[in-house]
Amino acid sequence: MMIPRLGLLLLIIGSATVAGCSGGGFLPLVSGPHSMDAARLNAIVSEQSRARGVPQSLVQAVIAQESGGDPSAISSAGAMGLMQLMPGTAAAYGVVNAFDPAANVAGGVAYLHDLLQRYHGDVSLALAAYNAGSGAVQKYGGIPPYAETRAYVDSINAMYRSAPKR
Repeated sequence: MMIPRLGLLLLIIGSATVAGCSGGGFLPLVSGPHSMDAARLNAIVSEQSRARGVPQSLVQAVIAQESGGDPSAISSAGAMGLMQLMPGTAAAYGVVNAFDPAANVAGGVAYLHDLLQRYHGDVSLALAAYNAGSGAVQKYGGIPPYAETRAYVDSINAMYRSAPKR
């Protein structure tokens, strides 16, 4: 069944509202930034980082770059939530509501863990795959020559390197 555009928009806004978001972010037709309690976000990130063996400071840097900490963020490509999961990635990692901060971070950290495993701990390659897809990393034998992906990898690496390691 195909959902009309307005129906999809209302479904997305409704999902964000149910997840505890109120106003703003990247949702169309709504103004004002979204945010969530920093202590709650840190607790979620800490728990998921520990569970998957992914550095907490790396996860925090990905969240800062991807959504600015906005659990209702939606990209023009359709990525959703704190870690900007694409619908297929969310489904593959069992995330039913990508606007639920705990579920989104759990799925995003699991995906990041798998990419780090795939690229033998190479953070730059894992980040490039997170942004552009593993196919692009494979096609170019490394970080793809896309300006957006290169800037993404550089930005997150800079945040990750400068953050206290936890």
